[in-house]
Amino acid sequence: MDRTTDVLIIGAGPAGATAASLLQQAGFRVVIVEKQRFPRFVIGESLLPRCMDLLEEAELLDSVREQGFIIKDGAVFKRGEATCTFKFTQQFTNGWSYTYQVPRDQFDKTLADAVEARGIPILWEHGVTRVEFDDSGHSLTHLEGPNGESLEVSARFILDGSGYGRVLPRLLNLDEASSLPLREAMFTHVSGDKRPVGEGEGRIWVCLMGDEENAWMWIIPFSNGKTSIGIVAKPDYLARFPEDPDARLQAILQESAATRERLSDVQFTFPVRTIRGYSISAKRLHGPGFALMGNATEFLDPVFSSGVTLAMESANRAAKTLIRQLNGEQPDWEKEYAEHLMMGVNTFRTFVNAWYDDRLPTIFFSPMKEEIFQDQICSVLAGYVWDENNPFVGQSERSVNTIVNACKVLAD
Repeated sequence: MDRTTDVLIIGAGPAGATAASLLQQAGFRVVIVEKQRFPRFVIGESLLPRCMDLLEEAELLDSVREQGFIIKDGAVFKRGEATCTFKFTQQFTNGWSYTYQVPRDQFDKTLADAVEARGIPILWEHGVTRVEFDDSGHSLTHLEGPNGESLEVSARFILDGSGYGRVLPRLLNLDEASSLPLREAMFTHVSGDKRPVGEGEGRIWVCLMGDEENAWMWIIPFSNGKTSIGIVAKPDYLARFPEDPDARLQAILQESAATRERLSDVQFTFPVRTIRGYSISAKRLHGPGFALMGNATEFLDPVFSSGVTLAMESANRAAKTLIRQLNGEQPDWEKEYAEHLMMGVNTFRTFVNAWYDDRLPTIFFSPMKEEIFQDQICSVLAGYVWDENNPFVGQSERSVNTIVNACKVLAD
């Protein structure tokens, strides 16, 4: 069986579903190919308020609201006994004041079900084995089904939202090593979390572990009573603890007063899983007949929960650029897509680097609480990393360094 379509989207996750919905709204035929069958487990469970804009524009927000996910109205950072709280109601950018904490198996299936219900076909359990492009950028994609059957899809354009699978980067030799150091993430879901009651119940906690600035733990509560926990650290930090993954994570929980108190009675709901060397980049984000979206472009680090936001922002921007092209215009993909996306990626990159080299903790846990700086930083943490009126977007490195220096002067 062969298919012909305007756009083939690889991956039915948040990027794929968002792009598919926007393209269908514009009147174009879309086919999604997905190697797995949903629901399936994946991390990246804490959304940012910017996601709400993107879900709404893709006409997917109502489907998400119906799931009853717990509301996330801010983020809490902890180091020892010190606490720094950012509330999304206190932002520099005019944006959403809340979002959701989402088990990704349920969230991703919700989005995929919504676009499938609108008539967008999803070829479940089909993997891409080969892609051929002609001189015009049109493509022929070879697929293999769950029983080994072959299928070919002809398309005018391909959007790759394959996430960690990185289908086109792998097939087209586009993978590039990240400039970030090697780190590992260990994670599971737990029951028995002693979470706050009332205000702040749905906020993510980010806890620095002991005196080790490069190790931190996430605590993400869900409305189903379970909680996602995970440690991110360099391998030498993790090697201090027992080799068995479950025993290792249990031991690490004792390293911070915050995690020791809140998670003292938890039970793991599935064996601890590990991802090593998760950061990766790409040589280019687009080419004749294709564009990369989400984690197929670049994945930085989980510390500021930027993954789903960048995935849906890239899908939104790629779909809009592609709509113009399919309508006969000649958009500048580098300027209109790649440069726009990288503005946000590079803002988050500054914050990731500043988190691990202790500049951001210096700011977060300083007695210096200038309201305007708090608001500007909060908007970055909320995912509004394309607001060039915010100095932490247009001049993120300089802004971070300026405030760090001011905090150090104040401390002296």
